[in-house]
Amino acid sequence: MAQESAAEGKYLYGIMRLGTPFNLGSRSVGEQGVPIYQIVVDDLAALVSDSPIVEYEGSRRNLMAHTRVLEEAMQYGTVLPVRFGIVAPSEDAVRRQLSGARGDELRAALDQMEGRVELGLKAFWYEDVIFGEVVNENSQIRQLRDSLAGKSPEETYYERIRLGELIEGELARRRGEDAARIIERLRPLVEAVHEQPAITDRMVVNAAFLIRRAAEPEIDAAVNELDAELGKRMMFKLVGPAPLYNFVSLKIGWS
Repeated sequence: MAQESAAEGKYLYGIMRLGTPFNLGSRSVGEQGVPIYQIVVDDLAALVSDSPIVEYEGSRRNLMAHTRVLEEAMQYGTVLPVRFGIVAPSEDAVRRQLSGARGDELRAALDQMEGRVELGLKAFWYEDVIFGEVVNENSQIRQLRDSLAGKSPEETYYERIRLGELIEGELARRRGEDAARIIERLRPLVEAVHEQPAITDRMVVNAAFLIRRAAEPEIDAAVNELDAELGKRMMFKLVGPAPLYNFVSLKIGWS
């Protein structure tokens, strides 16, 4: 955490409608033991904690603290998450964000997201299974691999590069087919899909779904069906309900 000023600001977590007062037990970002509370304007409430005006380091502890506040607040109503690391210079600055035309924008966003949550889905191939499929079902790859048996890496340098390129291309093709099959199975059950790039060679799906909270059991059942069909080839990890990070983008500025 690189200090820029000793002045006290307000760290923002999210925006929600004011309902039954509640106390959050989550740890605040930054200094431990600082309470989370609400700054209220009419029917809107900003979840904040007192904070020096600093640039917060994106450490695992800080990121988890930010997320846990939002996850706990979700139990009391729809929350528009503010991205990590936003510190308002004063309480008045927060109040201005909840007032006037800006407040109307926030109310409209809350109406749009009312009763909705985010679910994350990741699917991973089993490495031995997918590579077995690639070699056994692609004759060009199989023949090239077999031709390298017993030969030194030095004398087959370019052939091995070519083999790697063929395997990479085949994995990309299969990933596209498998991902499309999974996403299309779930698409009728969700309101929106946010697909993100695979971050490992084994990853097939890295997606977030916007759903109505009441639809969560139906999504869970559908993923279990996919696991029953494809579980010998890949494993599934369904995470949530989570804050609406991939479907809400709040722009915060101070004047």
